[in-house]
Amino acid sequence: MQGEPLAYMLTWVTYGTWLPGDERGWIEYRNGWQLPSPMKELEATAVMTDTACILNTEQRHAVENQIAETCQLRDWHLHAVNCRTNHLHAVVTAPSTAPKKVRVDLKAWTTRRLKQQFDPSRTNWWAERGSVRFLNSEAEFEGAIVYVQDAQDRKWRDFL
Repeated sequence: MQGEPLAYMLTWVTYGTWLPGDERGWIEYRNGWQLPSPMKELEATAVMTDTACILNTEQRHAVENQIAETCQLRDWHLHAVNCRTNHLHAVVTAPSTAPKKVRVDLKAWTTRRLKQQFDPSRTNWWAERGSVRFLNSEAEFEGAIVYVQDAQDRKWRDFL
C-alpha cells in the first residue's frame, strides 16, 4: 500500500461561473466529465441564489492570504496558491488530514474573510465541492507547483 501523497492539488471555482451543462463541459458529482447541455445550464442558472461571483484583485489577494494563514494555523505546508477571478488552485501538504477536510476548511475560512472584508450579505462565494488531485511523485508535485504559480498565465502564449 502506498503511503500518504506528497501533497494535494486542490481546485474549486467561484459560485455560478461553471454550472452544470456549461458549454466547456462540466463535472457531475460521482459521474465524471459531462458534455455541454444548454438545457441543464439554463436549469442551473434558474436556481442560483446569488449572482455569479467574479473576484477582483483585492479579493483574490485576501483569499490567498487567508489560505496561507489557515495552512499555518493547521500546520499544513502551502507550496503554491493562485486565486483567479473565477477559480483557485492550491498545492498543500497536510499530513494525516483527509483532502476533503483541507478543501472544506480552506473554503470556509476564505468565505469568512471575503464576507468580513467585502460583502457580508453575499451567501455564496464558492461552488460546491471542487477537485482534489493526489500528488504522489516528485514529477507530479513539481508540475503542479509550476502550473499553479506560472503556467496559467502563459498557457495561451505557449501555443502561439
